[in-house]
Amino acid sequence: MNKNQIEGSVKDVTGKIQQKVGEAAGNTNQQVKGVTKQIEGKVQKAVGDIEQAVDDSVKRARDKR
Repeated sequence: MNKNQIEGSVKDVTGKIQQKVGEAAGNTNQQVKGVTKQIEGKVQKAVGDIEQAVDDSVKRARDKR
């Protein structure tokens, strides 16, 4: 795993928690912030996944030489 994968996963989880706390408190603003953080986390994790795939492909190409 790389930095973006880890940080993205953490943002996603904290966003879910923030959303649920907002729901429990009846605070729409916190719910929206939580959902936004989840989206940011998912995007960041996807970027990390792409980085990892590229790194893996480069490593495999080097190993074939």
